[in-house]
Amino acid sequence: MSAKGTLIVIGGPTASGKTRAAAALAGHFGTEVISADSRQFYRDMCIGTARPLEDELQGVPHHFLGHLAIHEAWSAGAFARAAEPVLQDLITRHGSAVLVGGSGLYMDAALKGLDPLPAGDPRVRTRLQERWEREGLAPLLTELQDRDPATWQRIDRNNPHRVIRALEVCLLSGRTYSEQRHAPQDRNDMRIVRIALELPRNELYRRIEDRVDAMVAAGLVQEARALLPHRHHNALRTVGYRELFAHFDGEITLEEAVALIKQHTRNYAKRQLTWLRREPGWRFVHPEDVAGMFRLVDAGQGPHPGHT
Repeated sequence: MSAKGTLIVIGGPTASGKTRAAAALAGHFGTEVISADSRQFYRDMCIGTARPLEDELQGVPHHFLGHLAIHEAWSAGAFARAAEPVLQDLITRHGSAVLVGGSGLYMDAALKGLDPLPAGDPRVRTRLQERWEREGLAPLLTELQDRDPATWQRIDRNNPHRVIRALEVCLLSGRTYSEQRHAPQDRNDMRIVRIALELPRNELYRRIEDRVDAMVAAGLVQEARALLPHRHHNALRTVGYRELFAHFDGEITLEEAVALIKQHTRNYAKRQLTWLRREPGWRFVHPEDVAGMFRLVDAGQGPHPGHT
């Protein structure tokens, strides 16, 4: 371990086994886990977000799991500010910490810090969210192209949350998102080891389908129905809930809703992998190669990113 402390970062697509890997690493190195999965911050969303079970946590303390109510709005900046004292405490007490999550924006906030962009406005964000749900992403992309061609050129155009945030910044500040963005560097107060979980595409998709089936069997439909009165909150504008809300509205059958959840989860996994491959610091490992992960932390280096 580094004299100034080591931050072990576990990334990977949904259903790749990040929780087990993070817990195994934290247990091995005698530290704790900070969760940067924005879907798992909310305590009333358990089945629909695949909240880790006790056996997956392996007795390792986890921070930021189920600590928010559905109506509470959070952001990457809020997460970074809340996570920083926890991270510093873990480094001081244990010499290392594990950061795990599927949300690139939240992980970057902890690893690189944030540009001084305007704080989010729930009213503007909700209006853009509703436009996306009603009209699709294309009109928002057209508006972004008009307001900020540079951001439109480089942004992930399949990621509605990035597009909505960029438009929100333009609308709130009256300036382009691109002129307010910089190229943040990794923090240098601790050694960072990035480990990305990767497995063959057909195996990943099978895991996704099995997970969705297990969630339905565990009561996902009933959970979504209980949350229906809260559907206007941003926390519930996510895969798993949106499709079931459409079913409750009579727009699609339950079978179609489940099929869409699987499809949209696969799409989300693709976006996560795209984000991981853009950052050269990630070292790709199969989820079952825990010994390989231990070696990467000890060595601080590993194989170049692979491809599925």
